[in-house]
Amino acid sequence: MHDLAPQLFALLFAAAFLAGFIDSIAGGGGMITIPAMLIAGIPPLETLGTNKLQSLFGSGSASLAYARHGHVSLREQLPMAAMSALGAALGAILATVVPGHVLKTVLPFLLVAIALYFAVKPSLGDADKAQRMTPFLFSLTLVPAIGFYDGVFGPGTGSFFMLAFIALAGFGVLKATAHTKFLNFGSNLGAFVVFVLYGAVLWKVGLLMGAGQFAGAQVGSRFAMKNGAKIIKPLLVVTCIALAIRLLADPAHPLRVWLGW
Repeated sequence: MHDLAPQLFALLFAAAFLAGFIDSIAGGGGMITIPAMLIAGIPPLETLGTNKLQSLFGSGSASLAYARHGHVSLREQLPMAAMSALGAALGAILATVVPGHVLKTVLPFLLVAIALYFAVKPSLGDADKAQRMTPFLFSLTLVPAIGFYDGVFGPGTGSFFMLAFIALAGFGVLKATAHTKFLNFGSNLGAFVVFVLYGAVLWKVGLLMGAGQFAGAQVGSRFAMKNGAKIIKPLLVVTCIALAIRLLADPAHPLRVWLGW
């Protein structure tokens, strides 16, 4: 892995920049970085571990950008981020006993459902709505559950956090985006620690891609803050559908195997 050709390092940096830009707005950056690393010849386990390292830079960069502009208080959200990290760490540890084929089968349809929710609900905007769940209950249930999913599998984590914040916490679209990034940072950190203990992180590749993620997230978060719901909503819809299509395009997807496609 230390002998990757320069053009492959350039490809990985560019992929990380684009992923950081998209992830800071709508999530789904993993559908860019993971295939890029696999194409570069990095083994699957090291790809997952290294992806968590470089994702830390993107989610951390976006979190700082949103916090600097007053869209989220990182100090107040720290307990919630810690719950997300705990859930992700448990997910990464228990990944071998969780039925991954079930997640792979169901996930594309969940992503399409999220896309439809944001596409057809005209009232979604940047203004906050009434809460349907207390912050305490939200922190103890949904946050670690989504973090656990990120540790086990990962794709679409940001979309699930966004949906939870908007539908249950009553947040506006921009505020939900800002709060999602720090929880994503927590889940990335929790899973990353586990992958480090398993020796599944390529530091040189991860730090290079992390620089791309950091820069892309800075650009993307500023773009989101400038345009708000009018850009976040359509990009979230497109990202969810694109991720669902990419998952279903895999010949090894359980549904395709079952149907014989």
